[in-house]
Amino acid sequence: MLAVIFGRPGCPYCVRAKDLAEKLTAAREDFDFRYVDIQAEGITKKDLEEKVGKPVETVPQIFVDTQHIGGFTDFNAWSKANLGVAL
Repeated sequence: MLAVIFGRPGCPYCVRAKDLAEKLTAAREDFDFRYVDIQAEGITKKDLEEKVGKPVETVPQIFVDTQHIGGFTDFNAWSKANLGVAL
């Protein structure tokens, strides 16, 4: 499975999401992730809203495969429930 984390520099929850994704990558052979810096890539809030399908107020916005998980707290809970790993 592939997680895609849309975040921005200086965001503490983005850092925590990346930390969790790195932990999952080390613990599981079937997990990998890609971090997308929305500022460097020129991705706007509107672009994220179109991808997510609803209003977006915060980053990170995290997808696993094609499923929108939500922010860091949602990702941590999803990871614990589905993969047995959390921060």
